[in-house]
Amino acid sequence: VVEIWPGSKGWYTAILAPYLRDNGTYYAAQFPPDSNIPFYQRSLIQFKTRLSKQDEIYNKVRITHLYPPVYNDIAPAGTIDRVLTFRNVHNWAKSGKGEAAFKSFYKALKPGGVLGVVEHRAPEVRPLERQIETGYMSEGYVIALAEKAGFTLVDRSEINANPKDQTNHPAGVWTLPPTLRLGDKDRETYEAIGESDRMTLKFLKPEH
Repeated sequence: VVEIWPGSKGWYTAILAPYLRDNGTYYAAQFPPDSNIPFYQRSLIQFKTRLSKQDEIYNKVRITHLYPPVYNDIAPAGTIDRVLTFRNVHNWAKSGKGEAAFKSFYKALKPGGVLGVVEHRAPEVRPLERQIETGYMSEGYVIALAEKAGFTLVDRSEINANPKDQTNHPAGVWTLPPTLRLGDKDRETYEAIGESDRMTLKFLKPEH
């Protein structure tokens, strides 16, 4: 299993790495080590530090890197059963790296392998520029990216849906928890909404 951009906290790393430790392999496709973006540098260092502090749990984690066009190989080609990405597509859309990222996922997966995508969800009518600005992407945009890379959409779930989120906040998705970018301004309102409305999509790399 490859998790894409676990970031500094590694919320899903804490679930996936122990689960796969003795009966699989967990790859963390992290930010590039030579990035000129301070946030990426800090996140990678903090992630590695967290792993080292619990070596008995995380000593089998394999760290790779994703940042096209320099870092494209998230794992040996055609060896992976699952690729998972949580709330990253808006970043790739902003940097113009979406197509390259999905090609990397396709390359790593075995035929029949699964790509799971969770992302903040925008209304389908929202223009792409506005999607990028707010951090909410439409399902249509994500599905088109995946299909262009060769994937087939096989299922979707509302497990991460939030009908309270109307997705039209002054600071985009970062208005809501856990970021709460506006600080105490209307904080109770945004905390009552909770975290963002999210799509959960399952794609398949065809067998042939």
